[in-house]
Amino acid sequence: MNIVLPDGSQKELADGATVADVAASIGAGLAKAALGGKIDGAFADLDTPVKDGASVEIITAKSPEALGIMRHSTAHVMAEAVQLLFPGAQIAFGPQTEDGFFYDFELSRSITPEDFEAIEAKMAEIIKRDEPFVREVVSRDEAEAIFADQRFKLEHIRELPADEEIIIRRHGDFVDLCSGPHMPSAGKIGAFRLMKVAGAYWKGDSDREMLQRIYGTAFFKQKELDEHLHNLEEAEKRDHRKLGRELGIYMMDPMAGVGLPLYLPKGARVIRTMQEWLRRDLYERGYEEVITPHIYNADVWKTSGHYGFYKENMYFFEINEGDDENPRMSEYGVKPMNCPGHVMLYKNELHSYRDLPLRYFEFGTVYRHEMSGVVHGLLRARGFTQDDAHVFCTRDQVVDEVVAILDLVDHIMTTFGFEYSAEISTRPEKSIGTDDMWEHATNSLKEACARHGLDYEINEGDGAFYGPKIDIKVKDAIGRTWQCSTVQVDFNMPERFELTYRTEDNTEERPWMLHRAIFGSIERFLGILIEHYAGALPLWLAPVQVAVLPLADRHNDAAAALAARLKAAGGRVEVYGQNEPMRVKIAKAQSQKIPYMVVLGDKEVENGTVSVRDRHEGDLGAWPAEQLVEKIREAAL
Repeated sequence: MNIVLPDGSQKELADGATVADVAASIGAGLAKAALGGKIDGAFADLDTPVKDGASVEIITAKSPEALGIMRHSTAHVMAEAVQLLFPGAQIAFGPQTEDGFFYDFELSRSITPEDFEAIEAKMAEIIKRDEPFVREVVSRDEAEAIFADQRFKLEHIRELPADEEIIIRRHGDFVDLCSGPHMPSAGKIGAFRLMKVAGAYWKGDSDREMLQRIYGTAFFKQKELDEHLHNLEEAEKRDHRKLGRELGIYMMDPMAGVGLPLYLPKGARVIRTMQEWLRRDLYERGYEEVITPHIYNADVWKTSGHYGFYKENMYFFEINEGDDENPRMSEYGVKPMNCPGHVMLYKNELHSYRDLPLRYFEFGTVYRHEMSGVVHGLLRARGFTQDDAHVFCTRDQVVDEVVAILDLVDHIMTTFGFEYSAEISTRPEKSIGTDDMWEHATNSLKEACARHGLDYEINEGDGAFYGPKIDIKVKDAIGRTWQCSTVQVDFNMPERFELTYRTEDNTEERPWMLHRAIFGSIERFLGILIEHYAGALPLWLAPVQVAVLPLADRHNDAAAALAARLKAAGGRVEVYGQNEPMRVKIAKAQSQKIPYMVVLGDKEVENGTVSVRDRHEGDLGAWPAEQLVEKIREAAL
């Protein structure tokens, strides 16, 4: 038979050849390195037979899929170790995750992190034996006999469709339901670590059994594991929820509700600084600011489509718009998005092609009913403000407008020191709009990226139902990736609200509509910034830029005068006038990550200088007071 390799070449093999045989036919080195394969794009173990005409790819440790396969195999080894250490353990499921793997168990006692050392030691013993993972197809009766003492597995087997193939994996004496793929044998598993234990309901159903979920991670090399653990420690230090409290940025209060941050003065100052910086830039780029209500009559959401497709994520309520004797109840919804308001503003006037492009922007606060389990500080809140904008343009203006938006993205991301990449999401299976509109829109996004010199990946079929989009993903200081900016083409809103403009030929056409947000959610972007900078926001954005530290009470007047000069230059200043030792004042300012600390004593007052400390570099020596004022003036908006 003939099979096709990734480069398009063909190779002749004997009937019944396996993925391992394909690897061996290419070379001894590949045969040794092979961990699995793909047959016509589907994962397969090395012992899986291939068919005539199949496309076959060999997976090695260098393949992007390899780490997930290894982690899945490690999860099985962990389950095997737990069953050996805790006889009678009931096992549920154990998949790989983005950063590792987990397995769910029902045990006679609670697992604690203190048990991890024993479990890891047993896992190491199992791995050292280097036994193969063996794939078997069994009948339903055979499966029920194999898992007779495992009630979660039995339940799952009995819920499978009658015609579904049942696959098990054997590893030594351990057996589990699993379609794979797996490593050829346990000895190929690299470095691993158990991370934490948490509760998890069987099948995610809160009415079912509470199980114990053990999380772990694994890498091919110890160095990679060590780097990952270091990054986790660093991420914990940078956690914006912890730093947000310590730096007086924001707080949460159960009385306010889940996912609704309250901003302290320093946090409000940072957010307003971000907004003013962006607002000034947007005016220069031809945007016009608008302000829209926080609530709309439900008819708006019915027209937009949100009522039918997004209602469970919104907050609705009724208002009596009559009186007690003649009640007239109307339904209203709190806005989860700003776009309907901008659409109504566009529709308020007649427009011709000469008016386009029309660019509306708004710092609009929206509310979405996120599940409490996914709410996470500022990164996933129920109430947040978007730096939202909508561009109404002609079909021929789309490329130029997207290029201009990408210019704005670049300006903002480079200002904050982020590396970033782009992803274009294309037409999903269910969508509106004609083939021509989708093709033109998608090609316009691609052309805009090309003109901007921005590399992109294609995320096939993951666009919104109403149009394709570009998502911008940024990489922070410790290598994590965050999805921030987005540019979306919308065929839905102009159609639903019957938007038009008068063409040069005096006909009526639908405008094209672009959604764009650069920060995305300002709250989320602030959370990312706090973690990216470990709380030490850049000078221009820091809520307090200078802490003035008088050496003694007799220097307080000079400190106040210096603070006044710095404030007049646009600075944000605090004077630490308390009767405390200087080391305590410096420690306080350092803990607040204030960019500059300036000490004023007799010598400084007499010479018109300040002794300057930088939060990162330490003592910078004596500066003329005007040098510090000029530094702050340069950082002011």
